[in-house]
Amino acid sequence: MYRIWLLFDPRRSLTALFTFLFVLALLIHFILLSTEKFNWFAG
Repeated sequence: MYRIWLLFDPRRSLTALFTFLFVLALLIHFILLSTEKFNWFAG
């Protein structure tokens, strides 16, 4: 496992991973808000 961190910079890799996951979470929430069934704001 440590050889992976020799290839990639851990700080840049983790920052990219967390940024990707945050954007993915926002995308999923906005997709759910755009549907009738799962829009929790409209009631």
